[in-house]
Amino acid sequence: MPLAQRILSIAIGSLLFSGAGFAQPLMSLGAGQVLLAPRSSDNAPPPAMGLTDAMKKQAVPTNQWYSGLVFSPKAEVLFAQPYSVRAADTGFELALPTRVVIPTERKDTEIHYPHRAPLVISPVAFKASKGKLAKASDWAIDIAMGTGQDRFDMTVGHGSPYVFGHISRGAVRFQTAATAQRTDLSADPRVLTLQSGGQTFALFGPTGVRWEQSSDKQWIAHLPEGKTYFSAAVLPDLKPETLALFTHHAYAFPTDTQVQWRYNEGNNALKTDYVVKTQVMEGDEKQTLLGLYPHHWFQNASVKDQFFSQYDTIRGAVRVLAGNQFSTELAYRGFVPYWPGLKEHPRAAELKDLLKADVRNARRNMLQIGNGPYWQGKGLQRIAKVMDVAEQEGDAEATERLQSLIKGRIEQWFSGKNRNTYFHLDKSLGTVLAYPEEYFSVVQMNDHHFHYGYWIRTMADLALRDPDWTSDPKWGAMTQLLIKDIATAERGRADFPFLRNFDIYEGHSWASGIGLGDLGNNQESSSEAINAWAALILWADIRGDKALRDLGIYLYTTEIEAIRHYWFDVHNIVFAPEYKNKEVSMLFGAAYKHNTWWTDEPRQIKGINLLPITTSSTYLGMDPAHTKRSLATLPEDTRIFESRGKRADPTDMWQDLFAKYMALTDPKAALAMWDRWGAVELGDTRTHALHFMLSLEKMGAPDFSVSANHALYSVFNRADGLRTYLAYNTGSQAKTVTFSDGQVLQVPPRSLAQASKKVPP
Repeated sequence: MPLAQRILSIAIGSLLFSGAGFAQPLMSLGAGQVLLAPRSSDNAPPPAMGLTDAMKKQAVPTNQWYSGLVFSPKAEVLFAQPYSVRAADTGFELALPTRVVIPTERKDTEIHYPHRAPLVISPVAFKASKGKLAKASDWAIDIAMGTGQDRFDMTVGHGSPYVFGHISRGAVRFQTAATAQRTDLSADPRVLTLQSGGQTFALFGPTGVRWEQSSDKQWIAHLPEGKTYFSAAVLPDLKPETLALFTHHAYAFPTDTQVQWRYNEGNNALKTDYVVKTQVMEGDEKQTLLGLYPHHWFQNASVKDQFFSQYDTIRGAVRVLAGNQFSTELAYRGFVPYWPGLKEHPRAAELKDLLKADVRNARRNMLQIGNGPYWQGKGLQRIAKVMDVAEQEGDAEATERLQSLIKGRIEQWFSGKNRNTYFHLDKSLGTVLAYPEEYFSVVQMNDHHFHYGYWIRTMADLALRDPDWTSDPKWGAMTQLLIKDIATAERGRADFPFLRNFDIYEGHSWASGIGLGDLGNNQESSSEAINAWAALILWADIRGDKALRDLGIYLYTTEIEAIRHYWFDVHNIVFAPEYKNKEVSMLFGAAYKHNTWWTDEPRQIKGINLLPITTSSTYLGMDPAHTKRSLATLPEDTRIFESRGKRADPTDMWQDLFAKYMALTDPKAALAMWDRWGAVELGDTRTHALHFMLSLEKMGAPDFSVSANHALYSVFNRADGLRTYLAYNTGSQAKTVTFSDGQVLQVPPRSLAQASKKVPP
């Protein structure tokens, strides 16, 4: 039965008493329970004050590029790329941000594209109001700024070189920040072009519009009766043919944007279609103009040579083409839940010693810093990865002990009976909240995909071993609820929003739930987002849920591509020349930085976009040159850090993480870097780190030239030409997996199979 139907069928009536003595309504989900209200001493989620009545009928879209519109009491800047906009009671602001280089005390730079010198669009006959979200499609929104019966609505979307307006009555005012000069770029009486502050604004009115200059900064569009629409753009260049094309497409107003993804298991290809529906306001042109980001156009033969201009943006070149749809095709590169044992390895005894210690300390290592959903989820996955090693090394007693420990802790949380740790289903926003709160996950709706990704992955690892315990009548229904929170695939639902954290057009997630601040929304740990999407894939494959598996593959594959462009810039086409670092650690709507929210210590700055490194992290080995360049900067970064009177504690902070990162490129060098007695990142263990590196030493670095007709697979290649193939079968029947180079694996039910062969250099 689908989750939504299950929830509707569940009787709500049992009560739980909080520490403050107040009864709490509960909802049962299998063996688990969620509270339907937070306890009196705990925070409630933020109010969604910026919604129209129509939008209040749906779950609230948090963690989006436009979430500041929904949650802020003041008008926030929204970064749509290429434009920034602001829906204030003084009018709708449109700007094309330009680059600002910010030197830092770290002796590097930050790159900002701030909202400056906007064109302000406002009604003449009535006063605008602060904007509210009136409609949200996959990458475009409608903003309502009218008052009473008077409508003033604006449409803005990712990548669109226009903004589109409707007004119920009266004229429209356009005011520039600096003195504006009218140009003679167009002879079309519907078009007004203004040069101001080094930019050229193009304003498109309906046939019969009358343009009136009221000051050196202000123009008024007097709209003819019954034609209450207009659009505006900032031109990317001053070519007459560019303005002519902008004019031709200016009257095809977008009404809907939608992504469609299709995963082909036969060749591991992920095809993604981006489709826009339009309403023609006048003329006969139905197509709009679309601005494609680098992850859309780079090496995309389907759009090659179709662009006529481009914008310089924080995401690199946004290239403009005419059309209502385009497609991308990416390769899903697979992973397996764990790697085989190393019983005959020369260092097997060392691995066994580490395993004994980590099993002995497992309870303490499960929760070492915080006690909320992030650190508990991280601790659960940490111990689950030790369980993987114990199982593959044939230590049944340790495996059973760890599995029991993990299950007990999950039951404590999922049962809803613990007075300090619980999950709450909040229907005001349409979300699942976990207490005690960490990192503003409740009051700002932050990081749900990070937090719940660890829980889902741990439950998937348990489902491999005990499908009954993870079934819906027991603890699986609670896991399904967490998945619904971060990855509901249906649009317009009342219980959960569509893909809460994921930005369809930018191709990556946002961590901030309410998106406040002058730099827009942000995400730091891209790698923890990948951990969540890998968890979806594994959980769904185990349960035979192909739709959820394919969604996970879409999110996993697309976000990896975005990381390679916007966090790592592996193709050298995104970062500004003034940016001195090899990667971004904090990505904002209007900035990128080499820093973290909690420290500017170099090792943690670099490592936050690597952790947790597991068998689903093989994508970190796709660009060996980048890996080596990145790690080579650590000594100098550390020297600068220490020259400022600071010091890492410990000085080898996260050394295991960097060794594992290097192992995905050069396993021998990685093992030379690793110190058995050195620092360990708190989402990992010495056991898992050594097993990870020894496995790669044996199998070689990931080989992305070979695919398979199966979702759970990996291929590795050693320097001597020995290629190793892995495939995992979660099903109850044997499966034949065929690799693109002709290798065939017979994979028994619920098993990992492997084969190796020499291949020509």
